[in-house]
Amino acid sequence: MAKKEERFEVTFRDGSQLKDEGVRQILVDKETGVNYLCWKSGYGAAITPLLDSEGKVIVTK
Repeated sequence: MAKKEERFEVTFRDGSQLKDEGVRQILVDKETGVNYLCWKSGYGAAITPLLDSEGKVIVTK
C-alpha cells in the first residue's frame, strides 16, 4: 500500500511541552501554500493563519 503524503509541512518549531510556554509551530499547507501558526500547551491548542503587515495571508510559493 502506498504511503499517503502529508498535507502540512512543519517549517518552524520552538518551545517544549514540558514548559508553560508550550510548543509553537509554523505549518505550511502544501496544496494552498497558506502559512499557519499553531500553538499547543497542556490540553489547549490554537491555530491561525499568519498575516503580513498589511493583513494579507502569508502564502509560500
